Amino acid sequence: MSMFLNSKLSRSVKLAISAGLTASLAMPVFAEETAAEEQIERVAVTGSRIAKAELTQPAPVVSLSAEELTKFGNQDLGSVLAELPAIGATNTIIGNNNSNSSAGVSSADLRRLGANRTLVLVNGKRYVAGQPGSAEVDLSTIPTSMISRVEIVTGGASAIYGSDAVSGVINVILKEDFEGFEFNARTSGSTESVGTQEHSFDILGGANVADGRGNVTFYAGYERTKEVMATDIRQFDAWGTIKNEADGGEDDGIPDRLRVPRVYSEMINATGVINAFGGGIGRSTFDSNGNPIAQQERDGTNSFAFGSFPNGCDTCFNTEAYENYIPGVERINVGSSFNFDFTDNIQFYTDFRYVKSDIQQQFQPSFRFGNININVEDNAFLNDDLRQQMLDAGQTNASFAKFFDELGNRSAENKRELFRYVGGFKGGFDISETIFDYDLYYVYGETNNRRKTLNDLIPDNFVAAVDSVIDPDTGLAACRSQVASAQGDDYTDPASVNGSDCVAYNPFGMGQASAEARDWVSADVTREDKITQQVIGGTLGTDSEELFELQGGAIAMVVGFEYREETSGSTTDEFTKAGFLTSAATPDSYGEYDVTEYFVEVNIPVLKELPFAHELSFDGAYRNADYSHAGKTEAWKAGMFYSPLEQLALRGTVGEAVRAPNIAEAFSPRSPGFGRVSDPCDADNINDDPDRVSNCAALGIPPGFQANDNVSVDTLSGGNPDLKPETSTSFTGGLVWTPTFADNLSFTVDYYDIQIEDAILSVATQTVADNCVDSTGGPDTDFCSQVDRNPTTYDIELVRSGYLNAAALNTKGIEFQAAYSLDLESFNAPGELRFNLLGNQLLELERLEFQNRPDEINDEKGEVGDPELQFRLGIDYRLDDLSVSWNTRYIDSVVTYDVSENGGSPEDLYPGHIGSMTTHDLSATYYINENFMINGGVRNLFDALPPGYTNDALYDLVGRRAFLGIKVMM
Repeated sequence: MSMFLNSKLSRSVKLAISAGLTASLAMPVFAEETAAEEQIERVAVTGSRIAKAELTQPAPVVSLSAEELTKFGNQDLGSVLAELPAIGATNTIIGNNNSNSSAGVSSADLRRLGANRTLVLVNGKRYVAGQPGSAEVDLSTIPTSMISRVEIVTGGASAIYGSDAVSGVINVILKEDFEGFEFNARTSGSTESVGTQEHSFDILGGANVADGRGNVTFYAGYERTKEVMATDIRQFDAWGTIKNEADGGEDDGIPDRLRVPRVYSEMINATGVINAFGGGIGRSTFDSNGNPIAQQERDGTNSFAFGSFPNGCDTCFNTEAYENYIPGVERINVGSSFNFDFTDNIQFYTDFRYVKSDIQQQFQPSFRFGNININVEDNAFLNDDLRQQMLDAGQTNASFAKFFDELGNRSAENKRELFRYVGGFKGGFDISETIFDYDLYYVYGETNNRRKTLNDLIPDNFVAAVDSVIDPDTGLAACRSQVASAQGDDYTDPASVNGSDCVAYNPFGMGQASAEARDWVSADVTREDKITQQVIGGTLGTDSEELFELQGGAIAMVVGFEYREETSGSTTDEFTKAGFLTSAATPDSYGEYDVTEYFVEVNIPVLKELPFAHELSFDGAYRNADYSHAGKTEAWKAGMFYSPLEQLALRGTVGEAVRAPNIAEAFSPRSPGFGRVSDPCDADNINDDPDRVSNCAALGIPPGFQANDNVSVDTLSGGNPDLKPETSTSFTGGLVWTPTFADNLSFTVDYYDIQIEDAILSVATQTVADNCVDSTGGPDTDFCSQVDRNPTTYDIELVRSGYLNAAALNTKGIEFQAAYSLDLESFNAPGELRFNLLGNQLLELERLEFQNRPDEINDEKGEVGDPELQFRLGIDYRLDDLSVSWNTRYIDSVVTYDVSENGGSPEDLYPGHIGSMTTHDLSATYYINENFMINGGVRNLFDALPPGYTNDALYDLVGRRAFLGIKVMM
């Protein structure tokens, strides 16, 4: 490469040498690696576009090496990163297991501020999003065997890298300039019969060309993850809460509710429940053949629809019977890179990647919860004895509820394809004695997803089909709509699709309806998403060495520009657009924007190698951006690194970051849907806020009101074109200690504080309903106008919601790391020991859904998903070509109620907490020879499991599992 790169490299290596041991989770493999190679590996880190070693960065950087990745025994990078203390598991493949559009997607959520506020780069450049309307990168499309290392910078980094870097940056650095051939095979699975299985195979080949002036690298891989249902998780047992009959009221020291297993609904099942809500002759269900049988009675009450069945209930609805824990995934990944030095100062580089993923994810079948009317006298399929009993009791119509297992689950079949191309020129040139380096690049990315939701119900057709009669002309069952003599004068055919083809439907039992009837009442939902990203950018770097130098050295500077276009669109089948299916009418959507950005970054080395000033340097960055949909924004960042002594340094950064609204937030059409709302005026919820009692009464809701809120309500929501970018201020400050009394020992401690204002949020249906009655001084007229209640029952029927620049997010904490390498030769023992401790102490995590209402702070510190303390301790032993690792992960105890000032209390339910969890992993890697390596291990060695009443993706719910991998190198 150019003189400039060599010069820069040498200066950076000197900085790295002065830093001591790098703050990294990495553990080199071969003892014969030279010190120079180790030093060079520390040079280019993500915290800056100006090369500096990790421990001389003003901002903390955590690095995860390729060798470290193998210890996790997991091919999904998003799930691996979620085991680090700074990253939440919210949007991992397991965290997304209840989403259709995100099925199989695995993203990172730094600081638990949202995956949309974490910027993911690959080789320092942007990567196309994995799901429509967002900027969230699907990390599962990046094969772990292609990764050289992953670097994580927490805190606002928008000034350096652009929008979305509010909580930090994750830079995935891939292997390049590869020579030789590698074959990798890996497998993993539960040792406790849970059913988890993963397999992957890949090849990596590369060669230098043109006498070493160029390199070609090729990769191809296949991955398979077996589908795991919720019923496979051993500790799951339909846990829920029931009313505690011994409870005497608020603050009496007795839990209001009790956690118990086997909470089911006796009001609905797969064979059907008649008189689902009681009344008439009472509730009955059916066997598979449609014969009526008595339905079981609950032992304790959860809510209107659910209750406790301690001894089980074969004829009740269990939510876990239909839910995924891990979706099934098959993935093919192909990629190639090429670089070529035209001259010593001009290198052309290119990289392309194609990923095809097939995801199978399960959801509950279509259902009708009591809103089926059975004409007792006329229905062609109703059991005659049951019919007579009902008629004798004067009951001529009955409500009916059913899960349509006979139609099949509403499985989500996602076929996702990703294509990405990167091309550019980089190198260096001289003007006089000043050396410049440059990088000009183009990036194109595209994600296409065809997602089908199978076996959805056409409700209007079902209404027509279930209204069956005996046709007097044929003596056979037929739809009333097809028998004129059975219709009254005011009869209207309820069918919405091909009404003349109606086939009578037998809902009693399981699979009693004909195939023709099932086909006529059901259809598949098809959506097609297309996301594109184009980036044109360039950087130019130099320093002031020729013109002047400060006592600490020359000032280094990088300037650059970037032009980016983002588009996202979704098209929906005609049935769904027309609202024929249960998913309500959903229009097509499309949005696009472009942004032009300019940025500059400087490093000012003021002092070095002086008494009480071993090093003093300042960093600064500024970025100006002009968004076509959100206007102009600015971001800046300032940093300091001060080392009074060689072994001690203070560091800190302060800055302002921005995040522009994404396409979904700005452009999604206003459309209907469904949502869950726990009515705040329900007697069980009304005392959760001190203003609710009076405000609910002001709305005319009677005391003791019991809402029917276990069913979905209609919603109307969409994007907001008037959104503006959200802004954040962040501060990090800490110290680095590399004591002289021990070689290869380092400690870092950093305090962080991130505050986001005007945060964009989708105002949830629950939030709208709560804010209506939680305001002081009377109901909030703005929010109450968005809630429609039934004038007779007072139940919520419709909630309107959307996106607003209304929220504030605040988080504070302390992150710490200790690393130590010990050569056992000094103890007359063979080998080397390495220790690495990485932890996070959460001091504050607050969400104000409405920043102008500070009295309504949602404090999440110490709740499920946000423990106060997390750490990961790794102990590695290496002897020649054998390395053995012991890793311990600790998650602090958490509570399962709202810890906010106006939230819940320990008395809300029992047990109301999840104890601290400690899991241990054992792994080993052995290089049999220079051509063959084997590695394997056991995750969660002692099979530690959280209680069955949590399914939070932060926890390992599978338990003990083993993995094995081989690598062949030529």
